[in-house]
Amino acid sequence: MTSIVEIRSYKDSDWLRLCEIHDQARMHELEGSVSLAAFLSLEDSAANEGLFDDELFVATQSDRVVGFIAFNEAEITWLYVDPQNYRQGIGTELIQFALGKCDSVISISVLSKNYSALAFYKKLGFKIEEKHSGHLNGNETFEAEGYTMVLKQTNP
Repeated sequence: MTSIVEIRSYKDSDWLRLCEIHDQARMHELEGSVSLAAFLSLEDSAANEGLFDDELFVATQSDRVVGFIAFNEAEITWLYVDPQNYRQGIGTELIQFALGKCDSVISISVLSKNYSALAFYKKLGFKIEEKHSGHLNGNETFEAEGYTMVLKQTNP
C-alpha cells in the first residue's frame, strides 16, 4: 500500500498546527459524551495531559501537518486528525506506524459516545476491555464515561 502521508518526529515548528488540529477535532471528540464546556485548548492541556511525555509524531501531506499521534510502548495517548482530512486513511496510517513501535498489547482510551472513534478502532482490531467512569482526563470538573480498548498484536 502506498502511503498517503509522511510520518516524522514532531518539531517545535509544528506546535501551532497541532493546536489548530487538536482544538477543532477535540470538539468532535467531546460531542455527545460530555458538555462542550469541558473543552480545553491544546495550549491549556498539553502539559497537564502529558503530550510530550511520550513519543510524538506528525503526519504530513505536501509538508502540511494533517494529524498527530503520541504513544509509549503500551498505550496510544493522543491521536488527532484535522477534521478536513477525516476518512482519508490518515488516522489508520498513524495507528499502524505506532503499532510497529509498540509492545504486543496496546491500549487506548475512548469516550463512550465517541461513536466514530469507537468504530474506527474496532475496524482496526481493537476490542473494548473495560468501561470506566469518573472525571474527564485533563478537565476534572466534568464527569465522563469511556472505554479502554485493547489490541493484541500477533507480530509486533
